[in-house]
Amino acid sequence: MAEQTAQGSYVEAGEFKRDTNYVPTRITRDGADGFTPEAGRYRLVVARACPWANRAVIVRRLLGLEDAISMGMCGPTHDARSWTFDLDPGGRDPVLGYERLQEAYLALDPDYPKGITVPALVDVTTGKLVTNDYPQMTLDLSTEWGDLHREGAPDLYPEALRDEIDEMAYRNFTEVNNGVYRCGFAGSQQAYDTAYDRLFTRLDHLEEHLSTRRYLVGDTVTEADVRLFTTLVRFDAVYHGHFKCNRQKLVEMPVLWAYTRDLFQTPGFGDTTDFVQIKQHYYLTHTDINPTRIVPKGPDVRGFLTPHGRDELGGRPFGDGTPPGPPTPDEVVPAENWVPTA
Repeated sequence: MAEQTAQGSYVEAGEFKRDTNYVPTRITRDGADGFTPEAGRYRLVVARACPWANRAVIVRRLLGLEDAISMGMCGPTHDARSWTFDLDPGGRDPVLGYERLQEAYLALDPDYPKGITVPALVDVTTGKLVTNDYPQMTLDLSTEWGDLHREGAPDLYPEALRDEIDEMAYRNFTEVNNGVYRCGFAGSQQAYDTAYDRLFTRLDHLEEHLSTRRYLVGDTVTEADVRLFTTLVRFDAVYHGHFKCNRQKLVEMPVLWAYTRDLFQTPGFGDTTDFVQIKQHYYLTHTDINPTRIVPKGPDVRGFLTPHGRDELGGRPFGDGTPPGPPTPDEVVPAENWVPTA
């Protein structure tokens, strides 16, 4: 018997299962699925709270696609039906006119049977969902949208390293990105114990792997780093306590803590992170885990701005490219939500 839990997932026989069957439509140069990269045609709908959506926000910013792909922002919480645009005036997305992201899914398929997930790319001309396949989405932003990248955009998915990046990303997904959820939503002690052991076995491996190299693959930031970062940056604020991933905090794993600080201080990473929304999402939405809906005040995240020393390992975050400029004014994370001063 399967029990529904987080959107797009369920618990079966005590073990958390993520439904990874997304709408597979792609936006590609050849238009094989009927969609080609076009400036202004698509809207990326995200929630800053969501680690999967945070990936797309980071990649879009690193590649300088802000002018080509507009971004709609859902609030940090959702109900059983959908993510909502409660941050916008009148509770409606100003471009799509929708109150709920669900409306874009139903415009594509009135009988859409699965969870309403972010990130989602929506065709502004029709109001219909194009895809919510977040792993492929960010790869396509790198490989299919090149004509619209900013000058100096980094190569986040270099062809010579793709097999290595894919393998690293897959292992980190099964054990870490999804592993924290397998701990948090475990429906039995055995399922939790297994997920916990797998998670920290992988984190120990990454601690060793990153002790002699600045980035996961090669000597520049790649897709693999983006994918791991969005879990690590949430670890102490959410996963350590809320999801019972409590063998150690991130700040107690010296290599991973320094690695995360290095990325956090890299333009496009920390400045897209909203700790207030992150905590609100997990602690207010998961009432089965946190029935009181009390949002913790900590942890103190000012440590993310302390020196990391990782540059001594060499490497250049953007390779032959350049850092992105500052966020556009309407996409700046409030300072008190990014790194609170007290």
